[in-house]
Amino acid sequence: MLAKISEIHLTDRPLIVCDVDDVVLQFATPFEAFLGSRGHRLLPRSFKLAGNIVSLLDESILDTTAVQALIDDFFIAQERWQTPFAEAIDTLHALAGNADLVFLTAMPPRHADARRRLLDQLTLSFPLIAADEAKGPLVAALHADRSLPVAFIDDMAHNLRSVGDHVPNCLLVYMPPPVEIHKFAPPPPEHVRRAAGWIDAKDMIALHFGI
Repeated sequence: MLAKISEIHLTDRPLIVCDVDDVVLQFATPFEAFLGSRGHRLLPRSFKLAGNIVSLLDESILDTTAVQALIDDFFIAQERWQTPFAEAIDTLHALAGNADLVFLTAMPPRHADARRRLLDQLTLSFPLIAADEAKGPLVAALHADRSLPVAFIDDMAHNLRSVGDHVPNCLLVYMPPPVEIHKFAPPPPEHVRRAAGWIDAKDMIALHFGI
């Protein structure tokens, strides 16, 4: 993964590192529709998928292996299911007018080609890193020793905490999606800024960057 990071050439502008699922592209809502097409449904009783996906036939709970297989199948078919959140595309393009923008998506790298095609179809042809490892060291390696401002956007508290631990002075923006299962999500650290949506996130980043 570090080799791929070394291939991303940043300019002398601030850096924005942005998560994709349930930040740029909807995940939870289309995944529920995908589950329905496979004869299952999600019962949001806690902030996890394993243990909360049941059969429509008899309400039996799918085991972890079956859940992981469904997630894998969903990512294979993501181009047919996932769509962007309102204002995401226009806001990202506006931000990219004053900053470098890199997507850091938490998914197995084997699905990166499908994710790349989908983002390109949406005119979001910014560099993409697909990884299933901690995000803090990755953002630190990407930003390296640059003295320019950096911002990180994500919907998961552990990712925000990881980046905060490894990239001092990074603006951490928490942008949870408006879906029921996120009501059970653990809160991010107190110093993390919570954005109500893309316009709010844009204002936070612009203020941090001084643009």
